Amino acid sequence: MTEPSIFTRILNGEIPGDFVARTERVFAIRDINPQADLHVLVIPVTEQYGDVTELAAGDPGLMAEMVAVAKQIADEHANGEYRLIFNNGATAGQSVFHVHAHVLGNIEEGKLVGF
Repeated sequence: MTEPSIFTRILNGEIPGDFVARTERVFAIRDINPQADLHVLVIPVTEQYGDVTELAAGDPGLMAEMVAVAKQIADEHANGEYRLIFNNGATAGQSVFHVHAHVLGNIEEGKLVGF
């Protein structure tokens, strides 16, 4: 049996997290290393999907819910304007293999070069 992901440990209260939103199937926390004024991770409660490709194939409804939560966060914190980024694989920058989306808003010009 594998250890719970850091996201599951945050959700369970084992590690502190700054929660921004939560539904029955999705939660959102502020990134600990923000790349923009608004940098939030939207994460499914389930660890079943390691990356966005698995999620899209396995539960498109859950993926749609993640996008809806991202939009809600951007509406509340960034005038509805945002970037939604899924890193897919280690060489693409994914470091936690519990699928998650980065919501970035209020981006300073030139700040996300190479992100």
